Amino acid sequence: MTTRRAVVTGASSGIGAATVRMLRQRGWGVVAVARRAARLEQLQAETGAVAYAADLTSGVDVDALAEWLAETGPVHALVHVAGGARGADRVEDGDPEDWRWMFEVNVLSGQRLVAALLPLLREAAAVDGHADTLFVTSTAAQTAYPGGAGYNAAKAGEAMLAHALRLELNGEPIRVVEIAPGMVHTEEFTLNRLGGDRNAAERVYDDVPAPLVAEDVADVIAYALDAPGHVNLDLVTMRPVAQSAQHLLARGPLRARVLDGPVR
Repeated sequence: MTTRRAVVTGASSGIGAATVRMLRQRGWGVVAVARRAARLEQLQAETGAVAYAADLTSGVDVDALAEWLAETGPVHALVHVAGGARGADRVEDGDPEDWRWMFEVNVLSGQRLVAALLPLLREAAAVDGHADTLFVTSTAAQTAYPGGAGYNAAKAGEAMLAHALRLELNGEPIRVVEIAPGMVHTEEFTLNRLGGDRNAAERVYDDVPAPLVAEDVADVIAYALDAPGHVNLDLVTMRPVAQSAQHLLARGPLRARVLDGPVR
C-alpha cells in the first residue's frame, strides 16, 4: 500500500494549517491548498507538505488542481477546511455580497472540489480499499443565532452537501465525514468576520475558559481519517466545555458545584 495522500484546503492558517501539520506527523502525504502562496511555502518548508496555491472559488483553478493531482499521485482523502464568515449583521442589515461570498467559499467550493476530485478518490479506493471526503462545517450549521444568518445558511448548505453526498455514494468505499466545531480561537476567523477589528474579535473570547484551538479540531480530523476503513464518523459536533450550546457560553473559571452535607 502506498503512503496515503490527503488534499487539505484552507491550509494557509488556522484549522487547515493545523491539519496539515497533524497529518504529516502521522505519516500522511499532504497537498496543502490555499490562495496565499507565501504562507503555503512556509508550511511546506516546515512540514514537508506540498504547497499548491489555488482559488477554490475559481472553476479554472480547481480543474487545474485536479489535473495536477492526477499527474502526481493518488488522492486518498479530500479534507475541505476552506471557508469563512463575513459580517455579524441582522438579516435586514446584511450585505448581499457578503452572503454571496460566504456561499461561494463554503458551499460552491466544496461542490467544485467533489466534482473534480471524486474520480481520483474512486481510483485510490479501488486500489487501497477506501477513500475519504471530510468537511469542516460548524455548529452554525445546526443552530441559528442573531447576527449569524448568512453564515448559518452557508454552513447549513455545506452540511447538506455532505449529507447528500453520503447517500449518493452508498455502495462505494468512500467515507463522507462532517466535523462541526463550536467556538474555536484561531488567529484569523473572527478577525476576518469582523472586518479586521482586532479589539472586537478578542472580546468574543474574553474570559472564556479554554476555547477550542485549531489543533483540537485537527486531532479529530486525523482520528477520523485514520479510523478503520469500515468506520464512518458521519457527524462529530465538538465544543469547548464552556460552550454548552450555541447560545450558552460560560465566562470565568469553571468550578465544580460542591453541595453541603456528607457525600453518600
